[in-house]
Amino acid sequence: MFDHVKFGVSDYAASKSFYLRALEPLGVKLVGEGAPSYGCELCVEGGTVSLCLFETAEKPAHLHLAFQAQSRAQVDAFHRAALAAGGRDHGAPGLRPNYHANYYAAFVIGPDGHNIEAVCHAAEA
Repeated sequence: MFDHVKFGVSDYAASKSFYLRALEPLGVKLVGEGAPSYGCELCVEGGTVSLCLFETAEKPAHLHLAFQAQSRAQVDAFHRAALAAGGRDHGAPGLRPNYHANYYAAFVIGPDGHNIEAVCHAAEA
């Protein structure tokens, strides 16, 4: 739905490490980087949508970023990786039928308090 999302982080090195580790199960990699004030671009190999981070002292409002997963196993792996990368649990992997019958998601709070989600909309295989 979007081309890219770029947002400021208070500790560039910590946030870059967190997002790379947490999103690795979804196939996300570092595809470009400049000085911390410019930041980095993270994307699925060959993808057209990217997440960009840059270091700033400004205090932006918290974001909710939802990343598309291709399977429920990817959602589970995202949750484990994000917690291992220093994220705080904000909703274990599971169905969220209040959204729709197959909405399978997990939520973590990232280093700057952003609500990071991985979601799979497909029925269980």
